[in-house]
Amino acid sequence: MSILMRFAISGLLFASVPCGFSQAMPTSEPACSMHASHMSADSHHAIVEGHGDQAMGFPHDKTTHHFRLAEQGGAIEVTANDAKDSANIEAIRMHLAHIAQAFSQGDFATPMFVHDSIPPGVTTMKLLKEKIQFAYEPVEAGGRVSVRSEDSVARAAIHDFLRFQITDHGTGDPLEVVATH
Repeated sequence: MSILMRFAISGLLFASVPCGFSQAMPTSEPACSMHASHMSADSHHAIVEGHGDQAMGFPHDKTTHHFRLAEQGGAIEVTANDAKDSANIEAIRMHLAHIAQAFSQGDFATPMFVHDSIPPGVTTMKLLKEKIQFAYEPVEAGGRVSVRSEDSVARAAIHDFLRFQITDHGTGDPLEVVATH
């Protein structure tokens, strides 16, 4: 058999190898067609956590974040996982007090840095900052920033912002507005 014929046959045999076999062979292509999107999501989450640790002054893995939606707005809550972790509790409280003040002035640089983008709702919240109230309060092992507005457009922006935070931080908090009586 000629060399050309052997080359053609070996090419056909190689091309007919089952897809699963490629997972055992070193390759630059991902074995899972969704691998690129997994890597992208994992990379984004790592960026969010790294930027968050830098911007907030406390580590994400030693704290718990919650973003709550309420009829009049919502809240951002952060607590230390260890109730005796006074250093992180103090850092949380300082950060949230700063966030309440910055947001009330229309300064959303911190969430834009953390998420490496302009979160939904931010542009409207900046424009309507005079119609939104941000209030910081300490809570057990951390703090909370309550966000309220009587303006329906501002409330919709607040809800968009908080939903984005829930999703991007992966907190698992409800995406629906919780009715208060």
